[in-house]
Formats: sequence, C-alpha cells, structure tokens
Amino acid sequence: MGWSLAALVIVAVVLALLFQQAAIRRVDQGLHELIDNLVRYSTVDPQTQEVFAPPLTDERALAAYSGRYWEIAYLTPDGRVVPSTRSYSLFDAALKTPPDLIARFKAQPGKAVAYDTRGPLNEPLRARAQQNWLPGRSTPVVFLAAEDRTSVDRDVRGFVAATAAAFLLLGGGLVAAIVIQVRVGLRPLFDLRREVASVRRGKAERLAQEYPVELVPLAEELNALVAHNQDVVERQRMHVGNLAHALKTPISVMLTEAEQRPGPLADVVARQARTMRDQVDHHLRRARAAARAQGQGERTSVAEILDELARTLERIFRDKGIEIDWDAADDLFFLGERQDLLEIAGNAMENACKWGRARVRVRAEAVGEERMLLTVEDDGPGLPAEAREGVLKRGARLDESAPGSGLGLSILLELARAYGGTLKLDAAALGGLRVEVLLPAAEA
Repeated sequence: MGWSLAALVIVAVVLALLFQQAAIRRVDQGLHELIDNLVRYSTVDPQTQEVFAPPLTDERALAAYSGRYWEIAYLTPDGRVVPSTRSYSLFDAALKTPPDLIARFKAQPGKAVAYDTRGPLNEPLRARAQQNWLPGRSTPVVFLAAEDRTSVDRDVRGFVAATAAAFLLLGGGLVAAIVIQVRVGLRPLFDLRREVASVRRGKAERLAQEYPVELVPLAEELNALVAHNQDVVERQRMHVGNLAHALKTPISVMLTEAEQRPGPLADVVARQARTMRDQVDHHLRRARAAARAQGQGERTSVAEILDELARTLERIFRDKGIEIDWDAADDLFFLGERQDLLEIAGNAMENACKWGRARVRVRAEAVGEERMLLTVEDDGPGLPAEAREGVLKRGARLDESAPGSGLGLSILLELARAYGGTLKLDAAALGGLRVEVLLPAAEA
C-alpha cells in the first residue's frame, strides 16, 4: 500500500511538471514568433546604422503595461545591453536581462535565451532574448520579447489543485479498497489467530471454528499439535507421579524402621531420610509445575485462592492473632493450575504469618494484559538487604530455631520461574519483608 501511494504521488508530481512545461513552451512559442517578426521586418538606416522596428508587431503591445512587451537593444563594447527601441506597452520602462546573457549567447551561438524576470509592474514575466545580425549593420542586435505569465501560473496552480484532488480521491479509494480487501479477505486468518490465542490463554481447548478450504489443513495441524502437547504433559505428570510413589515408599519404610528401633544409627537414618523426603518433594513439585506450565491451559481465580488461604492461615496462627488483609479483583485469573497458585501464594503468606507480629497484607493486581503481580507484606523484623539473596537458596534458614525445612521461598522461586515469572524481595511498608511474585495472567 505504501508503494502504491508513493507511485500516485510521483505520478501527480510528474503530471504537474509536464503541464507546467507545456504551458511555458506555449508562451515561448509566442515569444519566438514575436521576435521572428521583429527580426524579419526591422530596418537599418545605412547612415546611422540605427534599427527601426516595424510599425505593427503585436496589437497587445500597443497598450501601456498590457503584459506583452518587446524591445530592441544594442551591445556595447564592454558587453552591456543598451535599449534602443521598445514597445508602447513598456512605456518608460525597460526589460531586465540576466547578468550572464552575453555569456549564454556565446555558449549557444544563434540560439535564443529564455529566462524568467519581473515586469514594469513587478509582475512575473517569461522573457526571450535573441542575438541577430541585420543587413547594413556592423554590430549584432539583441531582440527581446516578454509576456506576463500570471495567467499561466494560475492555470498551473489550478491544474495542480485539480490533479491533487483527483489523486487524493484515487489514493483514498485505493487505501479503502486495500483495507476492505485485507479485512474481508484475511478475516479467516484473523479469526484463526484469535482462536489460537484463546487456546494459548486457556479459554479454549482446541480450534472449533469452521474455516475456508485453504485453511482447514492448517487448523487441523494446529489441533493435532495442541493434542500432542497435552498428551506429552499428561505423560510427564504420570511419570512424575510414578516417580513420587517409587521414592516416597522406600523413604517412608526407612523412617518407620528407624522410629521402631531407636538408637544413634536410627537417629542418623531418620534425619537423613527426612532430608531426602524434603528434597524429593521439592524436585517433584518443581517437575510437576514445569510440566503444567508447558500446557498452561487452565485459569484459576486469584480471589478464591487468597480467600481460602487467608481463612486457613488465620486459624493456624490464631495464637499469634495474625490478621490477613487481602485484596484481589474478582476478574483476575492466574494462567495455570489451582494447586500451583495455592503453593505459590501459600508459601509467601505462610512465611509472612510465621515472621509477622500481627498484620499481613496481600495484594494481587493485573500488570499489563498478560501478567499479574502478587505482593505479600508483613510487619515482622524484616530481612537485611544483604541476606535476601541467600534466603532464596534451597534449605537456607536464617533462624534455625524456627520450624521448617528452609524450602519455602526457594520452592516459591522455582514455581514462579517454571511459569516464566520472577520473585523479588524488598522492604515492606509495614516494616517487615515484602515478597513480589510476577506471574502469567489469563483473560477474564
């Protein structure tokens, strides 16, 4: 479309220039005929070598300042053009000549010189000068003719305006036709794009719309790709579940045996078995989240999750009198599974309740069209800036006397990364720690 509009502009400019040149050539032709008559019918006094113009050259040159002028001039030895005889229309004025007129005569002997100048009333003139030798005169004579080009310029402006309007309408019609053709002709592709986006955002499971024959193979291939991805995710989930069962059962047996046979060796075995179980839980949880994130076909209400977690944690920490203030829009949805959002928000909120004194504030809001930000703050002692990076490491615990395995924030980080999100720790306005988790959001 851009090239078409550029071509229209170029054509319009070329047409305007051609029209202007044609109009100027018509004026030049009239000036050439006027000079030709002057040269043909002018006479020379053999005694004084003075040139006499013919009695009638052009009726339009008989009225003062009529816009049609002619002049006969001599060349002085120093190269100046001195007027001798002029038309009545010039009255007491003289035609102006370009300063390089003599040089142009020498460069093109025998040819006329055309130029633009100003007239006695400062009107724009098209002028023509020609150097000729007349019988009976020993030095050349310069014949000049000029015509007011106001009407020519007016005609050119009118043509340019008409051409611009016509090409503007043509360009507007061309743009409208292209837009209509693209919108109508490519509408199935736009529909296909929207439906694929709906599948990606979890609002649909497959492409269900009917498409033209040309797009049916593409739609079928996309459906096959979606089905294949879902099958791969399901197999990953099954393998993860089998692995969890295969590992947890032996670890549980080891813990049971160790508890039934107390002693130093049993304590070591029990301690290491619990560590193994925590690590297995951590890596299996991460693997399940990664598998689910690849599919990203579910959408979970954030408000429902936060409400459920807030009520549960307030009961768990009722001895501390923790009050959880949460806020999330009803139309805010997490692009992922409910269990993962429970674990992400649950880890952050549980950590805040554990270290907070009385208040925990939770906010969830949309950031752009495809992201959401979960913020959890507490009024606890907070965390020094230099310690925030270390606390995210697996198993890191700042207070060994506090219960837990030290995997809470690291699990949160792994889950956020599995969904292409980020985790940031900062100082909270309440005085404690501020946890910010950036996650994918689904359309309402």
